[in-house]
Amino acid sequence: MMLELYTDHCEVVKEALKGTKAADEHTFASLEVLNDRLERVKKLGGRYDFIAFSPAAEHLRQQAGKLAIGNT
Repeated sequence: MMLELYTDHCEVVKEALKGTKAADEHTFASLEVLNDRLERVKKLGGRYDFIAFSPAAEHLRQQAGKLAIGNT
């Protein structure tokens, strides 16, 4: 079941990046889950230090921050 959830988060983000689905709260929540997982992997060090989101995914993450700031 955990693999199924991981695939779901990736799919949600992928659809938003492709433009087939508008970025919404679900997209930003999925990005946050994936970011948390990425940070855990990076803590392993070594060759994992250089793993990062694509520029498009990072841009989408920044949009989530702007959305949160704009709604306060």
